[in-house]
Amino acid sequence: MVNVLFDALLGDRRDTAAPFLHLPDGELISYRAFCELVSRYANALVSQGVKPGDRVTAQAEKSPDSLALYFATIAAGAIYSPLNTDYTATELEYFIQDAEPSLVICLPLRERDVSMIARKVGAAVATLGADGSGSLGDAAKGQGSTFVPAPRGEDDLAAILYTSGTTGRSKGAMLSHGNLLSNAATLRKAWAFTEHDVLLHALPIFHAHGLFVANNTVALAGGSMIFHPRFLVDDVIRDLPAATSFMGIPTFYIRLLADARLTRELVADMRLFVSGSAPLLSETHLEFERCTAHRILERYGMTETTMITSNPYNGDRKAGTVGRPLPGISVRVCDAETSKELAPGEIGVLEVAGPNVFKGYWRMPEKTASEFRADGYFVTGDLARIDADGYITLVGRTKDLIISGGYNVYPKEIELLVDELDSGVESAVIGVPHLDFGEAVVAVVVVDSNKITAADSLMPLLKGKIAKFKQPKRYFIEESLPRNSMGKVQKKLLREKYLNCFT
Repeated sequence: MVNVLFDALLGDRRDTAAPFLHLPDGELISYRAFCELVSRYANALVSQGVKPGDRVTAQAEKSPDSLALYFATIAAGAIYSPLNTDYTATELEYFIQDAEPSLVICLPLRERDVSMIARKVGAAVATLGADGSGSLGDAAKGQGSTFVPAPRGEDDLAAILYTSGTTGRSKGAMLSHGNLLSNAATLRKAWAFTEHDVLLHALPIFHAHGLFVANNTVALAGGSMIFHPRFLVDDVIRDLPAATSFMGIPTFYIRLLADARLTRELVADMRLFVSGSAPLLSETHLEFERCTAHRILERYGMTETTMITSNPYNGDRKAGTVGRPLPGISVRVCDAETSKELAPGEIGVLEVAGPNVFKGYWRMPEKTASEFRADGYFVTGDLARIDADGYITLVGRTKDLIISGGYNVYPKEIELLVDELDSGVESAVIGVPHLDFGEAVVAVVVVDSNKITAADSLMPLLKGKIAKFKQPKRYFIEESLPRNSMGKVQKKLLREKYLNCFT
């Protein structure tokens, strides 16, 4: 019998000595050794009572062992649900109670708190440290190094990843074996990954970007990874010469550009830099090309769909766009109210259909139904426009749309202008309640304190550049913008902070 995802990613490599993981301490883990580690963890999961279809919730530090745990869960036929390592016990309680896993794997120092939560849903608890210590790591060491994967088809669930919850309580996106495998296969071909590739992996693996886009694509291609526990500029600079590819968020590229060691010579053997999870400023894109002679490949995806679009590997990578739809994936831009498809150049809600689109939200049938059109298209909630060449530009989120005095205001348009100001480094534009206008436009800006110290001095700078109703009615200066673990600005926190600034 076939386990669709596991067999495709690792099934043919259980006996190969080819390298898979290069660790910072110089250790090399071959595919054979990694598959044996996966088998031990799969056997350990089964010994803990995990059965096909069970949920396995994991909050573990990034390490070869936690990566093996992901593959082991898939092999065991269970559903992997990773959680951000920064989540507090209070946050964990919601995820565990919602998923009702049969097993919760946590950091050793969290065992007491997690056990109290897990007891409420009848889940067992095991621990796993970054060095492979903990009760699950110890159990795995005593298990056999072979495992027969449980049969799983394309429609069987492989993972539940929780969304950030910026519009309410977090939703569990259900991703199938077919969803994940189709996207990995598409990306392998679109980005020309082969067994000769060495990906410098510095992303977290509780998120779709690091877990699926990076790991699944490399494993399917038979390549290897320089596996960093986290992004540190010094470590990345050190290892870039040994890599052929790199995936990051915009923050990674901004920090690399601030280091004088980033030169054309340093990345002479690189073939691909990919950016995603948050918008990449055109200025960053162009500055990186000037510094390294490499054009960053920007792409776009969601937890619910993994990758949807990509700038081409061979072809024009348009700064400020997220490229065209990937092969086999259909997109359209529609009016949010009428669902009517819009003409090229018009702004509307991006909708997507394809084998990558998730099965729905865990135990939220009504929410799932509301997010899909009758013809099967998923409503992303992202506002976008498609140009005459088919390239897609994201302009914001429907929840970020500001309606001021009856006029629609798209934050991204204003942010791009504010970011171009000599004094502006970065901005986030939000809408807050206003007695006369319903909502007023507010810009929260990070500035060069040597050039400007008063927020009021920013007020006249956009006059004449955009219509008056789009111009921010207030500016606030912050030292930095609040972000989540993947670098996305958390506008919800800013809206809460400045909720009463006009009252």
